[in-house]
Amino acid sequence: MIEKEQALCETLASLESVIVAYSGGVDSAYLAYIAHLTLGDRAVAVTADSPSYPERHRGLAAQIARDFGLRHEIIHTNELERPEYRANPSNRCYYCKHELYTHLSRLAASRHAIVVDGNNADDRGDYRPGRQAAREFGVRSPLDEVDLTKDEIRALSRRAGLPTWDEPASACLSSRIPYYTEVTDEKLRMIERAEEALRALGFRVFRVRHHDELARIEIARDEMPRALEADTAAAIVRALKAVGYRYVSLDLQGYRMGSLNEGLFLRPA
Repeated sequence: MIEKEQALCETLASLESVIVAYSGGVDSAYLAYIAHLTLGDRAVAVTADSPSYPERHRGLAAQIARDFGLRHEIIHTNELERPEYRANPSNRCYYCKHELYTHLSRLAASRHAIVVDGNNADDRGDYRPGRQAAREFGVRSPLDEVDLTKDEIRALSRRAGLPTWDEPASACLSSRIPYYTEVTDEKLRMIERAEEALRALGFRVFRVRHHDELARIEIARDEMPRALEADTAAAIVRALKAVGYRYVSLDLQGYRMGSLNEGLFLRPA
């Protein structure tokens, strides 16, 4: 694991100057930290102020940048202005990443830098349409290149003192909306408020899947017993109805990453 971190430093050093696509999640925070240690001010962590990412994530990204002395900038992306993105096809992520990398590539070109992202070795088998956009823009994935896995990145992040080391996996808010259902800012804000309400109730690993008037809650199995307690269940219902949902349901299968991909490829063309 330490050998892989050294290989990561060598890879970043060979790039000379980088723009890190920095969301503040486990992977991008670790990459930005190592890039800063390796390249100093020639590594710039750039966070997108995007409607599809919660304010909490942007706040965490900014806090880590301050605490660890990262060179940090914020840009504005406008994926919701793209009709293809709003239509929410199965490759929606492609249009989001295309928007992001359009901005980051322009920034990198003006600074003679390379854009790098936080994809790791465990991401190789996932359904990730955004990887196509990364390839089109020549984005490098140093964590993947040196074969670092998610668990190794968490361990190295803990060793470095990064608060993200045990942060739950995150994804953009649009991933809570079923494919082929329009993505709107109103829906995204509703989902964000609902998930903040669950976090305020003490839950840690969960998703609020948005089905029009119905909120389908996925909670980690080890947290589900508390969600089923009468008082807690009532508090959840009150909180999510206050956000605007008419019906609130608990998915008994529990939280699973990418659940809206289930059956995706069974959809008729």
